[in-house]
Amino acid sequence: MPASRRVRVIYNNTVIVDSTKGIFVWEHPWYPHYYFPVTEIKNATLGDAEIIEGTGNGSHLAALSTLTVAAREDEGIKHASTDRVLRFVDDAKLGPLAGLVRLEFGSMDQWLEEDIPIYVHPKDPFKRVDILPSSREIEVRVDGQTVAKSSFAMHLFETGLPTRYYLPLGSVNVSVLRRSDLTTKCPYKGEAEYYHIFVGGKTHENLVWYYRNPIQESIGIAGLVCFYNEKVEILVDGEKI
Repeated sequence: MPASRRVRVIYNNTVIVDSTKGIFVWEHPWYPHYYFPVTEIKNATLGDAEIIEGTGNGSHLAALSTLTVAAREDEGIKHASTDRVLRFVDDAKLGPLAGLVRLEFGSMDQWLEEDIPIYVHPKDPFKRVDILPSSREIEVRVDGQTVAKSSFAMHLFETGLPTRYYLPLGSVNVSVLRRSDLTTKCPYKGEAEYYHIFVGGKTHENLVWYYRNPIQESIGIAGLVCFYNEKVEILVDGEKI
């Protein structure tokens, strides 16, 4: 599926892709990868490291390739290379994959859609994140003890996932919170920080997360805290979910 947005890929302090010709390819159901015409690779060289055999007649249809950005000593940039690249030959037998190249997302330094950084993997164009304010009462219990209760929450609805309830920090019993060093990233929300919960002499690790500075589309949950539905007891208007 063509991606009409401008996509830039940075590797070794060098823009190696600046393209509006990216293609969304689903290798599995959960999210797409970006593929590009090999001609969109700039300021870098590709060398085939391992041929992937095609038909039994000695031809090949794809190769694991090495992408190299040469040193630029006047700019203080050292030579760097990665072998996390898959290149398809320009052969009609490959259909829409012919002549495309796949750069492993996590092996690059930074990806941008238009002028916005993206994290973890490309966003699925068929996936939505809706954040709606709600006055339904939310109560959170851990090991039978109420640790949070609020008549206001932001309900986050993400396609295919459970509803998440983001509560004001002031609605949480702060005496049970313990800061965690864990951080994670989400392509739809940004970078999350975590708390442990300490109740009944037991520490429940990384049970609560929050986004200090979420990306623009999820700004409604900034500074609010969320508990893992799967690991706590949550009641909505008195009914356990």
